[in-house]
Amino acid sequence: MSVECFVTGGSGFVGQHLVARLTATGHKTWVLMRSPENIERLKEQVGRLGGNPAHIHAVEGDISKEGLGLSEVDRHYVASASVIFHLAAQFCWGLTMERARTVNVQGALNVARLAANQRIRLVMVGGFMLQNLSHLASIGVDHQHPENTHWPAVYGRVGGYEGSKLESHFEVIRYMHEAGADYTIVHPATVCGHSESGHIVEGQPMAELIRNLAQGRFKAIPGSASHWLPLVSVDYLVTLITRVAFDPAMANRQVLALYKHTPNLQGMLTQMAQTLEVKPPRHHVSIRLLRWLLKIPGLATRFSISAESLNFIQTQRFDMSGTECLERKYQLTHPDMARTLEKTVRYVKGSLIT
Repeated sequence: MSVECFVTGGSGFVGQHLVARLTATGHKTWVLMRSPENIERLKEQVGRLGGNPAHIHAVEGDISKEGLGLSEVDRHYVASASVIFHLAAQFCWGLTMERARTVNVQGALNVARLAANQRIRLVMVGGFMLQNLSHLASIGVDHQHPENTHWPAVYGRVGGYEGSKLESHFEVIRYMHEAGADYTIVHPATVCGHSESGHIVEGQPMAELIRNLAQGRFKAIPGSASHWLPLVSVDYLVTLITRVAFDPAMANRQVLALYKHTPNLQGMLTQMAQTLEVKPPRHHVSIRLLRWLLKIPGLATRFSISAESLNFIQTQRFDMSGTECLERKYQLTHPDMARTLEKTVRYVKGSLIT
């Protein structure tokens, strides 16, 4: 049965694929846009991704504004939605705490308030590091009593982007519990391209990693043989998001979207290097040493790497039993990751590397 949906971040990489998935299955989808005149461009892209552009409609607004800055007419449109998908966030390394909080924390709370006031299910995209409890403890996050967390110190340790994503997660849950409203949170690993087309967009961490490898900026492998960068394909991710969004049993629950058999970082880089026809890095460098080296003026820019990005290269393995139960319930399987990586690398090589 088709229902109406409201999406923030619909113009982003995952958002484009989510809107394509929703509209292809008949869901009328309202997309929040700061510049609604860009809706035709989004419709064209969604059409290329297999969606139905006729089901896409723009509403003008901005998550950083109270009430999202919606007009009276647009608030009426949004009220007809059964699910709000919140994907909008500002992603870049080097964000100040103030800027990151304005968009990623306050913005998420603005969306949560709208969902709660309209009694609409909120489906929010988080991040896989929120499921790494030892990491949270190491950076000073009290996940059991987040109100005790000294957030400025956390931002100082991990940077504006990750700090704001962590803080927004706990703030939204707190608010939704207090409001007695329903939410579902999906925590994706690093998102790679579509398993068939390889489609990915400029600025995505995976696209930048491939670009750096192609341009010879990987002189060594960060971490050890135990370190990995967990991945998930964008098509698996949006399928999982839509399944949990319309499942009443998933109210007030969280799910991890991650391919647990992702190879270690060395194996992943080697496979990508073969597709790129370049030499892969052979030697490892410790994360601690690499962080120290990146403090040398100009080095981070030269190698196009941010110390903040190293937070996501981990040795932690995750309990996937909850996700695997849902996969059996929804009859959902991950695409072949080796093939997905190859497709993603070929897409980046052909479309994004100049």
